[in-house]
Amino acid sequence: MSERSESAQRAAAPEVTGESEVADLCRDLIRIDTSNYGDGSGPGERKAAEYVAEQLAEFGLEPRIIESAKGRASTVVRIEGEDRSRPGLLIHGHTDVVPANAADWTYDPFSGEIADGCVWGRGAVDMKDMDAMTLAVVRDRLRTGRKPPRDLVLAFLADEEAGGTYGARYLVDKHPDLFEGVTEAIGEVGGFSFTVNDRTRLYLVETAEKGMHWMRLTVEGRAGHGSMENDDNAITELCEAVARLGRHQFPLRITKTVRAFLDELSDALGVELDPENMDETLRVLGGIAKMIGTTLRNTAQPTMLGAGYKVNVIPGQATAHVDGRFLPGYEEEFLAELDSVLGPRVKRESLHSDKAIETSFDGALVEAMQTALRAEDPIARAVPYCLSGGTDAKSFQDLGIRCFGFAPLQLPPELDFAGMFHGVDERVPVEGLKFGVRVLDRFIDAC
Repeated sequence: MSERSESAQRAAAPEVTGESEVADLCRDLIRIDTSNYGDGSGPGERKAAEYVAEQLAEFGLEPRIIESAKGRASTVVRIEGEDRSRPGLLIHGHTDVVPANAADWTYDPFSGEIADGCVWGRGAVDMKDMDAMTLAVVRDRLRTGRKPPRDLVLAFLADEEAGGTYGARYLVDKHPDLFEGVTEAIGEVGGFSFTVNDRTRLYLVETAEKGMHWMRLTVEGRAGHGSMENDDNAITELCEAVARLGRHQFPLRITKTVRAFLDELSDALGVELDPENMDETLRVLGGIAKMIGTTLRNTAQPTMLGAGYKVNVIPGQATAHVDGRFLPGYEEEFLAELDSVLGPRVKRESLHSDKAIETSFDGALVEAMQTALRAEDPIARAVPYCLSGGTDAKSFQDLGIRCFGFAPLQLPPELDFAGMFHGVDERVPVEGLKFGVRVLDRFIDAC
């Protein structure tokens, strides 16, 4: 080939940028099955950790792959900033996903199909989208020789969907040196848009999240023949207790973060919102009402039942599993009310518990979020909110790191974003990914 032909071919080749490759990065990650069943039976995160490491090593970084158990791997790397005297920033994401049944989906959940302007698949919003956006931004900055203003630590983590024992918790306990000098962090479930009207689009930044108590309930009864009357049937006693709990509504509790969100929403809508009349408030929130509604109370949802081994045998024991979530500052109240509802016959055993966390919505990092969002969306307004679930931020807070949920996405108003999490047909708009890349890049420059 002539020198002129080679030059013409290079000129014709499209320039690779963070925006141009983010969808492909997201698809690649989705195609790596990292289903976390919570019992160690899944494929693990090793392949995803190696993929991430390869993408970063391509531009000269030396990421570490740390395996906490066979196949349970996380990838961590530090990128030197212009001013190394400044505290570092952690950008973290998890690579594991909850399981998916392909028969229920429009497209195979591990195909990474692009259709209707979206990347489809398990992890598209939880949270391989943010993993891909982070990789795309960092690769582009390395490609163009742009250093961040301060050190960045990137962590792509295992096991978040089962509480982080083999991921963030392991790294915090066994390798805290990886996060030396880091004072702030951004992670998942924040920075997504909610369009109020043609003048205002709110971007919800997570500044708080509920704590968790995953528990097993047990009732002991009198075993016997199924044909006999039995006034001490463990299944009956347990089912009555579980039904009481499932129908119980914990009292309304307006936390500092929820109050701040309501104040911002009131200002955006130009109406006074009454915290004692949350039904009316939730009606104006459309698709995000589910996410906000569950941050108004403690919750305890029965999720599993187990008892017996033969149809004509009354078992001596029955069990149930419950997913309990409590608001910041209300753990003791939650547990006391829980026991009151269950009654004295039910034995409660903790399977996994973790704290609620909360930080204020202020400071230079928040200003950087606002600046980056407004630069890409003139009607953007960042507001704080409380997440009803939990993230790896719980572990990183133990290192004194101030954590926010900020994975920016501009979403079409009709998309049921809350329904994407752990749901069927999970998907993320391609344009939303590109928007996120632009915002994250500006955010890194401004922070």
